[in-house]
Amino acid sequence: MTASDGALKRQLAANLDDAFPVLLDEMHGLVFNGARRWLPSHHDAEDVTQEVFVRAYRALTEYSQQRIAELRLRPWLFTITLNLCRNHARTRSRRPVQMPLQPNHDNRTTDSVEDDAVHRVTVDEWRARLAQLQPRQRDAIVLRHVVGLSYDEVGEVLRRPVGTVKSDVHRGLERLRNLISKEEL
Repeated sequence: MTASDGALKRQLAANLDDAFPVLLDEMHGLVFNGARRWLPSHHDAEDVTQEVFVRAYRALTEYSQQRIAELRLRPWLFTITLNLCRNHARTRSRRPVQMPLQPNHDNRTTDSVEDDAVHRVTVDEWRARLAQLQPRQRDAIVLRHVVGLSYDEVGEVLRRPVGTVKSDVHRGLERLRNLISKEEL
């Protein structure tokens, strides 16, 4: 936890409505990036990210000032994020597949369309690689290397000992290296 995390927790405890936008500004990108690696589409990740912060705000309104001050914000938010991603995946697997409409690129330049396509391919390639890992390895790698949580924080989110988390990350990275080597052949 950084020094600013401590200050933010004190601000949240003192005045939730004034401090919550600061939490949103600081954590939105990280939460979205984590959700984007777990979910199949940009839109799904946006929906889950929004729901994470709605649930976080609701929960914080129920917490005492002391509980907020003692909260480990990043692991707490990513516990919510991971649970919502898992729920979303479960719910989605029970629904029929919907075909996306063709995007309207009338107001965009060719370069921005090509940049978006390259970005989507890269994200899609990594999501496909991550999907080939065991879920426990995928979750540990996303939290550690995409989101940037410490091993202690990843262990807290996943409710696993730090040694187990390190092992899952190591094995998952080794599996990813093997997958990339096979792709290059």
